[in-house]
Amino acid sequence: MHKTIHVAVAVIIIKNKVLIAKRAEHLHKGGYWEFPGGKVEPNETIEDALVRECQEELNIIPTQTSSLQKIEHYYPEKKVLLDVWLVEDYLGVPQGLEGQPLVWIYKQDLNNYKFPEANQAILEALMA
Repeated sequence: MHKTIHVAVAVIIIKNKVLIAKRAEHLHKGGYWEFPGGKVEPNETIEDALVRECQEELNIIPTQTSSLQKIEHYYPEKKVLLDVWLVEDYLGVPQGLEGQPLVWIYKQDLNNYKFPEANQAILEALMA
């Protein structure tokens, strides 16, 4: 049985466009596109994790957020719990602080990008 990895996920939507990032090749599911975010640290609230990850990865501070959904997904090598939050406003200008490419795309174009399997429910929610 694998330990669950709790991940804070930021779905950043401004004017019907969504911000996505490309995963580094050396990471799990490298080369796939994803919504920014990362692991929730011990004793950290999900909201704190969301803000910290946005600062570390994108150099932005979310100012308007709401919970979108929680997704449990089992990969052969690990289990993830995606705690997905909608970010509808923020301070700063997003930039890939970890060298990751960022693109703003229209929601209807999400299917043109390859995402990890765990992200399917997010994509379906956004396309609904």
